[in-house]
Amino acid sequence: MQLFTAPVQLGADSFALDPAIRDRVLLPLTLIVILSGVLRHVLTLLVATPPKPQPLLAVREQRAITRGQLLRFNSSHLPPSSFLALRSSLSQAYVNGSFLKAPPPKPSADGVPPNPFEDPAQMEQMMEGLQDMMKKQAVGFVPQMATMYLVNRFFTGALIARIPFPLPLKFKDLLQRGVQLLPSPSSAAPFVADASWCSTSSWYFLCMFGIGPVYQLLLGNNSSAADPSALAPPPPTMPGAPAQDMTKIFRAERENLDIVEYEWVCEGVEERLLERFGRA
Repeated sequence: MQLFTAPVQLGADSFALDPAIRDRVLLPLTLIVILSGVLRHVLTLLVATPPKPQPLLAVREQRAITRGQLLRFNSSHLPPSSFLALRSSLSQAYVNGSFLKAPPPKPSADGVPPNPFEDPAQMEQMMEGLQDMMKKQAVGFVPQMATMYLVNRFFTGALIARIPFPLPLKFKDLLQRGVQLLPSPSSAAPFVADASWCSTSSWYFLCMFGIGPVYQLLLGNNSSAADPSALAPPPPTMPGAPAQDMTKIFRAERENLDIVEYEWVCEGVEERLLERFGRA
């Protein structure tokens, strides 16, 4: 289906396009790109595996670090006695390992560490992560291939828009890919278009990689699945990968609590109030 008609030459480097290109090419192409992103977002939500609830001890271990951080950030809003009591309690718990969900694994008698691939829990977690990653990649790949097929099948060979600022000629191959201009009526030489004109293929890639804010407006902040330029999800954790050493993390948080520069915001508040309103 050829949608590009012979240009009407106006000057050395300008021409007029058929007004129907806006309604038959530009707007449908843009709408297809937007709807393909919305489709990827919906399919990703349908095939996503809901997160499993974590054990109570694991949640307590994670929240223990948050408690120390909140105490450091909001220390000035606590009275001295409350701050000292909370800091002493948390520091003692960090040292004793009271918040650890489980003691560190002990090495075997022969000194050989246990094989992580023999742990059914870790193998199940890895397989679930691989399946979830493959489903997300398939959901993002299939709609994108279908959209590219529609663009190449029905929207090729047309100049549909013009960048509102001049561009050097080195951008011509980038923005006018897939377009072969016809010879001008007065000359057998091909018509030379300005580099700021944009073809359908280039417009498709510009929309695909620059339409993220539109998805955020339509779908909210959780629109990374619709945007193909977003970062890919991290791969699942392989068995045997080093996990977080919560003992070291607790020790570091205890050191951060010890060096907090505490200053109570209500210290000398009576004098400050009298200085500010006493004269009135």
